[in-house]
Order: sequence, then structure tokens, then C-alpha cells
Amino acid sequence: MYLFLLIISDLLFIFMMMLLYRIWKGPTAIDRIVAVNMVGTKAAILLVLIGTIYGRAEMFVDFALTYALLNFFGSLAAARYYERTRPKTQKNEAPV
Repeated sequence: MYLFLLIISDLLFIFMMMLLYRIWKGPTAIDRIVAVNMVGTKAAILLVLIGTIYGRAEMFVDFALTYALLNFFGSLAAARYYERTRPKTQKNEAPV
């Protein structure tokens, strides 16, 4: 079981590193916001897996829930900021 959790944790970390490309080179701000949100979600899952590996799941679950809530509110704040500061479109143009 330990080896399985370690492999899953490593794969999850690799997927998080792949998302750094989208954060760095994302064509739009929305892509970057979604990528940061995905990294935060994967980090919360990774915290639970690490807690399970070390046998302290109850403590790490508390950390993961707190981090997931902060990630959620941070994503909402970033999306709201983007909505308020993006350039307004002309009447005949479709929103991007």
C-alpha cells in the first residue's frame, strides 16, 4: 500500500509541474486562473496522501481542507478581479 501511495503522489506531483507551463505561458488570464486552481486542488489531495503515508491522516486532512478553502476563495477573488479589470468589448464584438 505504501508503494502505491508513493507512486500516486509522485504522479500527482508531476502533473502539478506540467501545469506550471500553463501558468507561465497561458494564452489568457482565465487559463492561468484555472491552472492555479488546479494546482491548489492537486496540492490538497497531495496533502491527504502524504498524511496517509505518514500515518497522520487526521492532521493532514485538516490542513488540506483549510488549503482547499483558501484556494477556492483565492480563485473567486482572482476571477472577480479579472472581470472588473478586463477591457470592455465593443457592442458588435463577442466577448472573449
